[in-house]
Amino acid sequence: MYITKDIPILFRADALGLLFLTLTAFMWVMDLIFSIEYMKDQAHKRRYYFFYALTLVSMLGVCLAGNLITMYVCYEFMSLVSLPLVLHEQDPEAIAAGRKYIFYSIGGAFLGLSGFFFIYTYGTTLTFTPGGVLDSGLLAGHEGAMLLVTMLVIIGFGSKAGMFPLHAWLPTAHPVAPSPASAYLSGNITKMGVLVIIRFVYYLVGADFIRGTWVQYTFLVLTMLTILMGSMMAYKEQGFKKRLAYSTVSQVSYALFGIALLNPIGLVGGLMHVIFHSFAKNTLFEVAGAVIHMTGFKKVSDYKDLARKMPVTMWCYTLASLTLVGVPPTSAFLSKWYLASGSLNEGIPVISWLGPAVLILSALLTAGYLISIVLKAFFPGDEYDYPCLNKKEPNLYMLIPMIIMTSLAVLTGVWAGPLIRFVTGIAEGVL
Repeated sequence: MYITKDIPILFRADALGLLFLTLTAFMWVMDLIFSIEYMKDQAHKRRYYFFYALTLVSMLGVCLAGNLITMYVCYEFMSLVSLPLVLHEQDPEAIAAGRKYIFYSIGGAFLGLSGFFFIYTYGTTLTFTPGGVLDSGLLAGHEGAMLLVTMLVIIGFGSKAGMFPLHAWLPTAHPVAPSPASAYLSGNITKMGVLVIIRFVYYLVGADFIRGTWVQYTFLVLTMLTILMGSMMAYKEQGFKKRLAYSTVSQVSYALFGIALLNPIGLVGGLMHVIFHSFAKNTLFEVAGAVIHMTGFKKVSDYKDLARKMPVTMWCYTLASLTLVGVPPTSAFLSKWYLASGSLNEGIPVISWLGPAVLILSALLTAGYLISIVLKAFFPGDEYDYPCLNKKEPNLYMLIPMIIMTSLAVLTGVWAGPLIRFVTGIAEGVL
């Protein structure tokens, strides 16, 4: 199928696409199982499941896209069909969040569209090619414009990944969506922004074109700023789902930081963090959903002594939180190790050491806003007036996905060899 005689709609499976596709499909199934119980008494269930299914189709299209135009069409379709998940409650707060979500999504995609015209003009093909497709002869004299457009594309598609300055939709949209939809928005839809940036930087423009330029340095600074800003906002936030949303702003930019380093070690760290964050953050949003479903609690302060009533749920929360902090032997310790190593090995003045410092500071803040809830839940204090509580865990439709994802968040850090080899092959293939 062709849009014009020389611009085809092309789908093609490669290692990078299959990595994101597998993660996307698996987490979709986990959140679907969770939805069976969570959505049981909700209104408009058919509409929810219809658009939830369309969201998967569009995301698989992004993962399997073989060229820029195919990826762009699927990406825009994803934004449109995921909008009803944000609007599901149809109250004023949900409508306002939906407006912000679609404004940021489409506005960011329009910035990304500028890259299509420049690649079409100065590239040899629109098909994703490891190392890039720019023609040095055609590009001669226009390098400055191409760098500017590359930065616009990164910022535009970075909106879906929650990168500053187009991050504000996440803490608005996530709290109002049903919890399984919030889990998928945070754990997986944000990763489509990451994938699109990887495709543009490594498969169209080429890492060599922007390495050492103001684009690379600006990209790195924006990711570090987002990491710190998201962590600090999460630390201050008292609404539990909104705290997790700010956490996503921070954590997804860990992956973008690895991409911006433009070296194999950093890219390996970034790709691994995409996977590990998805396991942990989907779990945390499902914990939020389970707690809301069983108790109605929505504030951080409500979690005091909750471990006595929902011990399995809170243990899932605890292990997923330790993963995001990066406590060994959980999986995110490995991704953060690779990210710090990639930063130090790149040798960029100031940034080479500032990057690990930001990662460490963010990890401390992450511990502050996640582990503090663990302490409230398990150790409410001697002065706490303990009520008579019966254990009341959610049913297996909710517990099984949480237990599976929590186990993966921990065990992929213990037995990480095959995954590291697979991701390293992807990184070495484009650099």
